[in-house]
Amino acid sequence: MTLEPFGARLRRAMDTRGPLCVGIDPHGSLLTSWGLNDDVAGLERFTRTVVEALAERVAVLKPQSAFFERFGSRGIAVLEKAVEEARAAGALVLMDAKRGDIGSTMGAYAATYLDKDSPLFSDAVTVSPYLGFGSLRPALDAAAISGSGVFVLALTSNPEGAEVQRATAADGRSLAQLMLDHMAAENEGATPLGSVGAVVGATLGDAGVNLAVNGPLLAPGIGAQGATPADLPGVFGDAVRNVLPSVSRGVLRHGPSVSGLREAAERFADEVRAAVSDG
Repeated sequence: MTLEPFGARLRRAMDTRGPLCVGIDPHGSLLTSWGLNDDVAGLERFTRTVVEALAERVAVLKPQSAFFERFGSRGIAVLEKAVEEARAAGALVLMDAKRGDIGSTMGAYAATYLDKDSPLFSDAVTVSPYLGFGSLRPALDAAAISGSGVFVLALTSNPEGAEVQRATAADGRSLAQLMLDHMAAENEGATPLGSVGAVVGATLGDAGVNLAVNGPLLAPGIGAQGATPADLPGVFGDAVRNVLPSVSRGVLRHGPSVSGLREAAERFADEVRAAVSDG
């Protein structure tokens, strides 16, 4: 059975649990700060603690696939379990994989994350459109079939991204705006929110693009990267109510205490609610 469209599920989760996405980023230094070894056992302990603390409370959990892949098949097994347990507890799972390829290879990535029979099936996945937006068609089609979502890189917070994303297309639009316009076309007519989202860094200041894509706007950069919830209205303007801020280290550094993780997530969610309401 096809799920209710991701955009509708996300809108409800943001309204009931708060507009916040928490990353699960088990890099070595963070494991060490938790008193864990940088091995599969440490990875599993870290991941289970985050899921236990937050999966019943936050709208979205976003595991960063690379930090699990570095341990090979045993790391992927931990990731599979985390996805299963987080979704069972009511959190939406956004797989941060940033896949981008063409043809059958993109189709295989889509099957990995967006096919309900896959052990890594997630509510949404991040993808890169800079082989051309049309290269994402296998993922977009798979998401529509399963009721999942796709978050497309548009304007990222890393300085290097500007040389591609701010470059000018043949018709005078920036490449980022061209991608955003494609997303808006995919979401046309969807209510209450489309299922094709954009990734736009919260650290950008005035984004300088039209963000009215009728879909969610994933905003990394809150917390350790320097942005605050109060910055969101200035970056996203009239689209701020569709913003899903993402925070990782700002919450995760409060572990391994379950109560510390919960309190940090609740504090960020409250600050985002206030900023969005004021915006």
